[in-house]
Amino acid sequence: MITAKQNTAIQEKRESISIWMNKNFVILFITGSILAFGSKVYELALPLILYELTQSSVIMSTMRGIEFLPNLLLAMFIGVIVDRVNKKRWSLMAIVFQIIVLFMLFILIQFGNHNLILFYISGFMLMTCSYAYYNAQASIVKQVLPTQLLTSANASFSFVHKFVGIMGPAITGFILLLSDLHYGLLITSTAFSFAFFLLLFLDSKELVKKRKSNFWEDLKAGWKELRRNKPLWLITILVIFSNSTIGMVDTMVIFFAKDELKLDSSQLGIVLSCAGIGGLVGSSIVSYIRKKFSLGFILGVSTLLTGLAYFVLFMTENIWLLGVGLFLEGLFGIIGTICIWSYRQETTPQQFIGRISGITGSIFKLGMPFAIFASGWIAEWYDPSTVFLLAFILNIFIFIWVRKSPLWKVA
Repeated sequence: MITAKQNTAIQEKRESISIWMNKNFVILFITGSILAFGSKVYELALPLILYELTQSSVIMSTMRGIEFLPNLLLAMFIGVIVDRVNKKRWSLMAIVFQIIVLFMLFILIQFGNHNLILFYISGFMLMTCSYAYYNAQASIVKQVLPTQLLTSANASFSFVHKFVGIMGPAITGFILLLSDLHYGLLITSTAFSFAFFLLLFLDSKELVKKRKSNFWEDLKAGWKELRRNKPLWLITILVIFSNSTIGMVDTMVIFFAKDELKLDSSQLGIVLSCAGIGGLVGSSIVSYIRKKFSLGFILGVSTLLTGLAYFVLFMTENIWLLGVGLFLEGLFGIIGTICIWSYRQETTPQQFIGRISGITGSIFKLGMPFAIFASGWIAEWYDPSTVFLLAFILNIFIFIWVRKSPLWKVA
């Protein structure tokens, strides 16, 4: 006779066979894939529409820069709200709001309203809702999957985002083929509508308890929980600096390829895809690596190897070496990133996952604006390859810090 405990163990074993046998995960994966492709369309379409209207690269780049603001300014506050509400309803609202914004922006452009402020506000709102959805997704995944499958789940989500990144040039080409660029917004709102109805089938039995604490008390409690989790706090500090070097390199790669290597747009699109291909490979093998090595070892070594990829970029004199450097950056960078996402989910209590995701999400980006600004001046005073050398040196120092810190011993 099977006891209740044995039955639970059998059920958990069945659930842990594969993430693809879990109905809720499949729904989240398909929904997330649609949203990822749709978001890439409007992220590319809005700057292109602005450029077509104004012929100003400054206005176009400003539109691109807005995507950083919601994560930097609002992530921690969104995280508090996510922990206080039903995650499924919140996700549906985030998608609906994006559908409305996209459709209204399409209508306004269709009738000749080309107000720049309207574009900027719409872009900010779309990025905010996108972050709101993905914060809730992290909580839902933790609810519907056993802990041992979180790394595989994050690897699958990351695979899609990297694949979308690789498809960026193709998506751009598709948008440019449209009779009017703003029809890309209509296509995206239609796709998001399908994602909305698909998410309705998600089995969510979450009960939201009425909280006695107020918003600011919840935010303070989230901060205390982060500081209590010493390994995650150390990881957060690590990511501030590693993200800064990533921002420096990513900002300078296009300028370096155009100015130093004299690549045309098609060559640039191909070589930038190398980073995405590296990310796909990393997403495919990260679950195996996580089972074989400790978290501290993975984070330290991936930081070191990413630094070596930057050194390859520093030594680059042709398109082939540039492609190799970007491939290695994408490969080692995504392995560390997925492990960080998974560890954050694994070690954070369910009631705090939104706040911890939001707080760390904001902190992760703290150094990036300064690093990006500094990289521009370094390139101006010296040359773009100097930025790659500096990023390599900084990653060596980050690795040494990880090696000597308690983080190295985290399992």
